[in-house]
Amino acid sequence: MKKLLYNTFLMLLVISGSADLTKAQSGKLLFPEAPGIVSFTYRNNFAKDVPGTLDMIKGNGITDIEFSNLFGQKAEDLRRMLDERGLKCSSYGVSWEALTGKTVEVAAAAKALGAQFVRVANIPHTKGTFTLENATMAINEFNRVGKILKDQYGLEFIYHNHGFEFEPYQGGTFYDHIVKSTDPKYVSFELDILWAFFPGQDPAKLLATYPKRYRALHLKDLKKGVAGNNSGGTDQNNDVVLGTGQIDIPAVIKAAKKAGVKHYYIEDESSSSIEQVPQSIKYLNSLKK
Repeated sequence: MKKLLYNTFLMLLVISGSADLTKAQSGKLLFPEAPGIVSFTYRNNFAKDVPGTLDMIKGNGITDIEFSNLFGQKAEDLRRMLDERGLKCSSYGVSWEALTGKTVEVAAAAKALGAQFVRVANIPHTKGTFTLENATMAINEFNRVGKILKDQYGLEFIYHNHGFEFEPYQGGTFYDHIVKSTDPKYVSFELDILWAFFPGQDPAKLLATYPKRYRALHLKDLKKGVAGNNSGGTDQNNDVVLGTGQIDIPAVIKAAKKAGVKHYYIEDESSSSIEQVPQSIKYLNSLKK
């Protein structure tokens, strides 16, 4: 009996030690959690089979989704499908026209989805030319709509950069001007790290410069050898597995965590997203502090 108790005691010590070791190893990881996903990553799949695509997302261990399309579903029905699978929609992306012209309808859909954020990823402008007039119009609309969304619906507006905003302006860029000129109470930002890197910016530096303004990130990587510009456009297949491209992903995540960012959405626009997303998740979960 004593021998049995002693052996049991030793076994418990081993189990406890293993648990402590696992905990310690987890504590050394930079990104041990599951990332979120942007619905655009699986746009073709969603267009054919919404429930099946949600099942695939859940199968990858992802629970946090940013929807930029309802894929023919009512917001209430999509929310039901999410709830049935233990998934959530934290951000709802809409067009400029919907944001500014149908704010009430957008807010209603966002609330039905259970979203915290309403996001827009474009500012109307002539392609290849982003001007002070465009930036000023955006600043005014962001402040106006952001106030409505927060004060009337308890939602937070976030703007997603797309590259064209980084034209030089007054020792900085129009993007800097937009960040500095919008009301932090009503306007926050989502940093798409590829669309910051592509026009020559450092995503980690932006996070460090405006640490209180960012709520979310789009995690993506740019294929090696691809040259950038301020156009806001590149071949979608230039999106590669995180860690295999040009962007210093660990530096970005360290800066984002220091800035208090809570939502990290993988967005893989390539035709290989089904194969690449699991590889990107594996890469993120392997990073050490």
